[in-house]
Amino acid sequence: MATAPKKQDDKAMTGPQKAAIFMLALGADDAASLWEMFDDDEIREMSQIMSTLGTVQAGTVEKLLVEFASKMSGTGALIGSYESTERLLAKFLPEDRVNSVMDEIRGPAGRTMWEKLGNVNEQVLASYLKNEYPQTVAVVLSKVKAEHAARVLVHLPEDFALEVVTRMLRMEAVQKDILDKVEQTLRSEFMSNLSRTNRRDAHELMAEIFNNFDRQTEGRFLAALEERSRDSAEKIKALMFTFEDLGKLDPGSVQTLLRAVDKNKLGVALKGSSDALRDLFFANMSERAGKILREDMELMGPVRLKDVDDAQMTMVNIAKDLAQKGEILISENKEEDELIY
Repeated sequence: MATAPKKQDDKAMTGPQKAAIFMLALGADDAASLWEMFDDDEIREMSQIMSTLGTVQAGTVEKLLVEFASKMSGTGALIGSYESTERLLAKFLPEDRVNSVMDEIRGPAGRTMWEKLGNVNEQVLASYLKNEYPQTVAVVLSKVKAEHAARVLVHLPEDFALEVVTRMLRMEAVQKDILDKVEQTLRSEFMSNLSRTNRRDAHELMAEIFNNFDRQTEGRFLAALEERSRDSAEKIKALMFTFEDLGKLDPGSVQTLLRAVDKNKLGVALKGSSDALRDLFFANMSERAGKILREDMELMGPVRLKDVDDAQMTMVNIAKDLAQKGEILISENKEEDELIY
């Protein structure tokens, strides 16, 4: 005797089961664009659920569609932002999982780690990889697109790059556990560093506001805050990114910043910088460009402190924008970061 197909009870359904019924109800043509957005694991999970649904009564399908429509129409206006997404995730995920997810979506575009790496500026990626084992770099470059790997190799030291190429030629299929370990390290050590400037708490937001004060206003507010809450003042000072912090940039990032900054602003900003920072910028310019800039700075004569502050603030903001795009890397520590241990 044949077993009657099981029927679904809409009250006992899980979220994934409801999603599977919704996708079946849409049909192949209408659901195609949604299927394209799923990764392989999600497709397997959805397919597995669909294959075990059994009979779903028309009334159940209708209830689910009405439920979906009512939830969509009853929410009013929606604001999708990093902050609102993080608050939502925090309601049902542990803090470390939330931080991991938010780090990844704040980083470069791409659904997988390797797609994200393909959208990271080649100089930034090379500055991380140049201190790693050639075999590790070979694994990473074998997973990104060929044109991007070529651009990264150009920015690696020549002997090191040749060793990486040799390892790539000899490389056989990489074991899954090794690949997973490299991917996890990239996610936790590299991508989180790139995206961290986007994760804000109250002190981070206030540090950015303080960055936009002129020197006198900044000093006045910090002094007053220290009297009320020394701990908060210290946190803000630690989070503030100042013009002198540009001295932490690697040469490739300095050159990228120089291309993005108006030369008149650069001259004014450097008039008020330390000798060490000034030397760093001149060292990353051509001899001719450096000579012209020095002459321009001499012709300026005395420059108002307010104009220097404005020019330096402009350069800091440009650096932050470039860092958010993954075109330069702003290190949080004076010591050089390592990627793979």
